[in-house]
Amino acid sequence: MSDRNRIVLAYSGGLDTSVAIPYLKDRTGKDVVAVSLDVGQGGERLETIKQRALACGAVESYVVDARDEFADEYCMMALQANAMYEGVYPLVSAISRPLITKHLVHAAHQFGADTIAHGCTGKGNDQVRFEVSIMSIDPTLKAISPIRDLGLMRDVEIAYAKEHKLPIEQTEKSPYSIDQNVWGRAIETGYLEDPWNAPTKDVYSYTDDPAFPPVEDEVTITFKKGIPVQIDGRDVTPLQAIEEMNRRAGAQGIGRIDLIEDRLVGIKSRELYEAPGAIALITAHEELENCCLEREQHRIKRDIDKRWGELVYDAQWYSPAVKSLTAFIKDTQEYVSGQIRMSLHGGRAVVTGRRSDSSLYDYSLATYETGDSFDQKASNGFIEIYGLPSKVAAARDVKFGNAVEVPQGDVK
Repeated sequence: MSDRNRIVLAYSGGLDTSVAIPYLKDRTGKDVVAVSLDVGQGGERLETIKQRALACGAVESYVVDARDEFADEYCMMALQANAMYEGVYPLVSAISRPLITKHLVHAAHQFGADTIAHGCTGKGNDQVRFEVSIMSIDPTLKAISPIRDLGLMRDVEIAYAKEHKLPIEQTEKSPYSIDQNVWGRAIETGYLEDPWNAPTKDVYSYTDDPAFPPVEDEVTITFKKGIPVQIDGRDVTPLQAIEEMNRRAGAQGIGRIDLIEDRLVGIKSRELYEAPGAIALITAHEELENCCLEREQHRIKRDIDKRWGELVYDAQWYSPAVKSLTAFIKDTQEYVSGQIRMSLHGGRAVVTGRRSDSSLYDYSLATYETGDSFDQKASNGFIEIYGLPSKVAAARDVKFGNAVEVPQGDVK
């Protein structure tokens, strides 16, 4: 269509977005195109979700199996960046939003829409991620949220669904807000909003109780340029690697995270996450980098990784800054190839072995046994030159009476 007089809606298939289809039509007069992506969240089949969207009044329903795309282009980038917001959270939701937005914009172009709608509230990070991504891809598109902008609250939704006889089942609402994909699972609100309350067993789905683990699971992961390509000698795609590590690390209770998080909008929130595969893979990848990255390159990359994770969390996936940082990270992965052996047990993923043809670890330099190839006499000159600035500065301190105080008296 050339008049671009439609709304594209990010459609999950649940109550909120099902009601939003006719509600948006009533409030704006525009037809609604529903867009649904499978990023490994499980649940209903895409075809079921598509038919429900059409039954609720969508003029078109666009569905995409994006699991491989998500794993290949988004999860693997987060892995190469060792992305852990505030040191613990592997960006479960933050890396899916740019992908979803890309397909929302594609649908807007394909079906003649001038507006994209999403189901976020005004308190969360995702509203920013969706809308900044939209304007970064196509700044001519508008963005709205029925919940935030049009007063579509839950009591209104339920009444509206009954009045219009929408084909959606009214089930008891979960006490938690949950977002999940193949990279992990995020749980918040309800009972968890009091940070004193410990998580209850019903919160968890991706992980078993680490206090009662099965027998220890040993796994060997083979990486090529920072990407897992084999598990225990079997070829895997990125998606298969994540799924297998989700199963195996999840069975050991690995990847449970509970933190008070600094949201982009300035609110501190209590967040629970489950990311067994992500945590296990990042642990392995970091250890392989310890072997393969040159000292100063590695130091800089640790800083870049932290900043990359913060910027992606803060809705900057498509920004010039992230683009430049990504180029640096990609360049560092040239020699990050080899194998990591890990023990998975009782909530912990512990590296027990590492080997790589491109490793900078040299046994003959590192050993203290016979065969040591390191010229220890060379250290004399190195120390003299390395310590020269400190030596000169110390002489000045002595001259002006500011020398380091040394204890006086006999040594006992």
